[in-house]
Amino acid sequence: MIAQLTTQNRIINVSNRLPVKLAKEGGTLSFHPSEGGLATGLNSLLDSYESLWIGWPGAVVEDAKKQEVKDYLMNQSLFPVFLNQEEVDKFYEGFSNETLWPLFHYFPTYSIYKEDYWEAYVKANRKFADAVISMAQPDDIIWIHDYQLMLVPSMIREVLPDVRIGYFQHIPFPDFEIFRSLPWKTELIEGILGADIIGFQTDEDVRYFIRTIEKVLGKPCTEDGLTIGNRSVVVKSFPISIDYGKFRSLATHENTLLNVSRIKNIIHTKIALSVDRLDYSKGIIQRLKAFDLFLSRYKNWHQKVTLIHIIVPSRDTVSNYKELKTEMDQLVSCINGKYASLGWQPIHHYYQSFDPYMLSAFYQCADLAIVTPLRDGMNLVSKEYIACNINKNGVLLLGEAAGAANELHDALLLNPNNSDEFARKIYEGLNISSEEKQKRMSRMQQVIADADIFKWANSFISKLLSIVTDRSKKTKKNTVALPLTTPTPNNMAV
Repeated sequence: MIAQLTTQNRIINVSNRLPVKLAKEGGTLSFHPSEGGLATGLNSLLDSYESLWIGWPGAVVEDAKKQEVKDYLMNQSLFPVFLNQEEVDKFYEGFSNETLWPLFHYFPTYSIYKEDYWEAYVKANRKFADAVISMAQPDDIIWIHDYQLMLVPSMIREVLPDVRIGYFQHIPFPDFEIFRSLPWKTELIEGILGADIIGFQTDEDVRYFIRTIEKVLGKPCTEDGLTIGNRSVVVKSFPISIDYGKFRSLATHENTLLNVSRIKNIIHTKIALSVDRLDYSKGIIQRLKAFDLFLSRYKNWHQKVTLIHIIVPSRDTVSNYKELKTEMDQLVSCINGKYASLGWQPIHHYYQSFDPYMLSAFYQCADLAIVTPLRDGMNLVSKEYIACNINKNGVLLLGEAAGAANELHDALLLNPNNSDEFARKIYEGLNISSEEKQKRMSRMQQVIADADIFKWANSFISKLLSIVTDRSKKTKKNTVALPLTTPTPNNMAV
């Protein structure tokens, strides 16, 4: 039987960022919705469960303003964790985004290993853990999200040994041969193992994590976890999704339909669309080079297709990202200069965010969506495109290393590093018959409708409740009890 939430249960979501972002405009503070898949996905759950969300508000707040921020957020069941500038620089920009992010996305040469980054990561994780401990009640379900907070589960467990803790990693988990290069690999694995259930996007991530436990801790596991003391720790895949109904409604909103008309009045060719945050893991350069090859090879498509290329600004003052932006801008300019003709520009490039109504309109108008990350945990853009494609007249081109590729079998899958295949797939996608488009899109829409954000959350929470309920009865074969240690800045692996 699947365990169910009761009226006593409350979910405490814990993530690096709150679903709102604080901005300073002159002498006043303002709040805006956060970008990103986590904020977009979990925001849909706030109205469905009694919940509290703990996280950083997205800006450094001076002491005199902290109470004002706290009061405003608490009215929305949001609780801020305040970080100073050094913590933002070394914990978030440093260890999280310059050490873990590139390593977990298979860019190990981009990873930076600094002792002061690690110390800041430990201290910041302690801040988040202390915030949870101060708010937690006996029947709460604590749900910790993502790689910025890998130490928090064990820090909470150390103080609240009987509390129910889940950890979900939204980005990929790398193979041990990649992960082993981390000087603090033992502390990070033991930190996550404070949770009762550890969730990943794909079965591949689960296998990699299990293998890493065995290699790092030197002990065997079962294929779905291990036992620590009297706790069964389950490791399982829970592919995240979107609020399908919300995106379907958005697609028929009058503001969206007005934008659809505007786009069609401006662009009279077929439309290919890509939407990404500026990041080297998204395969932006490979995509532009493939589009260049497509245009050089299939000249009959000149003046018949336009690529709407949307890149959301992100960390473009960091050297790797700054270099990426420079190369991207040069490629866009080169392609447009090479192929443009009077009345036709092959790429419409936008380095900005768009509101939901405009984005939904782009999704509807796109004959081909090109979603081709080099590595991605899930990629919700692909699912948003499918949900908003109400006329079922689009085709999804999807990178095989995106987590969504495990579910969306009717997409055209490709290796983004294979330019020849990429160009051929663009051509194939643009030439698929209307009947075939309808069949493929219908099947993918059904997949997402059947497994939306609510099913994802319910599956995770139900599994966590069932594990804790059966804790005293359940034993696993071939498992081993392991001691957990909470790292301190001086407890460093060498």
